[in-house]
Amino acid sequence: MAEIKASGTWGSALTTAEFAAIRSVGFEPVGQVLGAAVYNLGYAGGYGCPSYWSYSSYSRFGPFPAGRAAVTVLSSSGSNSAYAPLVRTLYAARRAAIGRMAAECSALGGHGVVGVRLTIGQFPAGGLEFKAIGTAVRAPGAIPLRHPFTSDLSGQDFAKLITDGAVPVGLALGISIGTRHDDWLTRAQSRWGAGNAEVSGYTDLVNRTRHDARNELAGDVSRMGGEGVVIASMDLRIGEHECPVQEGARDHVAEVSIIGTAITHFAPARRASERPSLAILSLDPRRRQAARVRLGGPREP
Repeated sequence: MAEIKASGTWGSALTTAEFAAIRSVGFEPVGQVLGAAVYNLGYAGGYGCPSYWSYSSYSRFGPFPAGRAAVTVLSSSGSNSAYAPLVRTLYAARRAAIGRMAAECSALGGHGVVGVRLTIGQFPAGGLEFKAIGTAVRAPGAIPLRHPFTSDLSGQDFAKLITDGAVPVGLALGISIGTRHDDWLTRAQSRWGAGNAEVSGYTDLVNRTRHDARNELAGDVSRMGGEGVVIASMDLRIGEHECPVQEGARDHVAEVSIIGTAITHFAPARRASERPSLAILSLDPRRRQAARVRLGGPREP
């Protein structure tokens, strides 16, 4: 980083339009920055059945009696059958990569990182590689920040944010894993002969997991001191595995990941009436002619 800073040159992942947009609001790129972390995923949790613990004891009908619905168990609950250890690892790995990227930004004299891309890939020697890459930017003459901001906003969106009196605070994450046993009702509603019917168990699984991820995201934004968050992506993955306590039964797992940029205002937002007007040329010759008549100008031939 010291060599790059001393060289007086910089690299970036910006397009020409992004570069121009960033310069238009008083920022300039100082270099491309990267952070990575390779994690081995060992104990993930989720080894028990999520619905087994919802029954007080076995009955003569077995652990899942007819007429009793299964429950959705979330990673935030701390249940023995939830995936809390895996979610904690996903948070730690992403934050480690983001933190190392921000450290490179500080070493280059940057105030923050824009256009961050978070990726997860298989590492050849085993495990998963979590990577964060973006372009460090600075505002010449501004005081250094203790913690550079990080943002997945494009250069154009970053410029719009600054123009409106707001600034990125950091990348916010919301991760949740929900799991649910396929009970008798779920199996009945998902059969081919059931027709066009809602599968209430699957609906509950995806809804509760999404809501939990949004709650986790809101908590992350609050910890950063942000006023709100601009969400870039909300990913949902569904998997299944054999139930460990009921032969022939299945448990379904939903994983939701939300990534966004927490923002806050440094100046009052400009009202629409105070913003400069945008001139628009109509392509309709009749409308252009009518406008000329209203303005007292010459008529088109």
